[in-house]
Amino acid sequence: MSATNVSRIAIAAGVAASTVLLLAGPAAAHVSVQPQGEAAKGGYATLNFKVPNERDKASTVKVEVNFPADHPLSSVTPEAVPGWKIAITKGKLDKPLEVHGKKITEAVTKVTWTADGSKIAPGYFQQFPVSVGQLPEDADQLVFKAIQTYDNKEVVRWIEEPKGGEEPDSPAPVLKLTAATEDHHGGAADKADDDDSKSDHNADDQAASAEGDKKDTHAASSSSSDTTARTLGIIGILIGIAGVAFGVLAGRRRTA
Repeated sequence: MSATNVSRIAIAAGVAASTVLLLAGPAAAHVSVQPQGEAAKGGYATLNFKVPNERDKASTVKVEVNFPADHPLSSVTPEAVPGWKIAITKGKLDKPLEVHGKKITEAVTKVTWTADGSKIAPGYFQQFPVSVGQLPEDADQLVFKAIQTYDNKEVVRWIEEPKGGEEPDSPAPVLKLTAATEDHHGGAADKADDDDSKSDHNADDQAASAEGDKKDTHAASSSSSDTTARTLGIIGILIGIAGVAFGVLAGRRRTA
């Protein structure tokens, strides 16, 4: 094989590789969802919807996230994002949910963020946090179909669900759920109560011990004071006797 042919093959391979990278780049930069920490089954979580701008000459001005109808969430609370207006859409449930002893007849079906003094410019992304719960216990993942609108009127629909392990051209954001915790709400509270009880018990023990030490110290102090007083009294008596004896002897010497 000549050097010229080798050079041509190398150039062709480089062009092909560059083409693959160029095609793969936009597909990778899609709307996604990630939890802050864990998203455990049956629990609550804060989700970040990450929206990148894929265009070179247009800015994102609207983002719509649709919540799963097959696993409705009783609580959906978006965090305020500076420069964006938030609209929450609710719908009636075919089957009411029971949460903490209360029946929920409607749930959030969509949250829409519309630019209000801010945009997602080319080369940037924006995160939209949402607190959600109670997450289902009978599902391994939740699919949130999203729609992204640019200021040139272009609309991109991120609504395709992944199938067969291959990522579609316009994949919907998918939230993976982790195993359920032992107690979704009460575990931490019960532990805190136990800790408080132990702390109170220890405090009582320490107070009792301190009181006992105080009594022992007082008793020891009193005993020491009594002993010192008795010693001083005996010394005083001895000094008095010695003085009297000295006086008698002095008198006899003078008489002699």
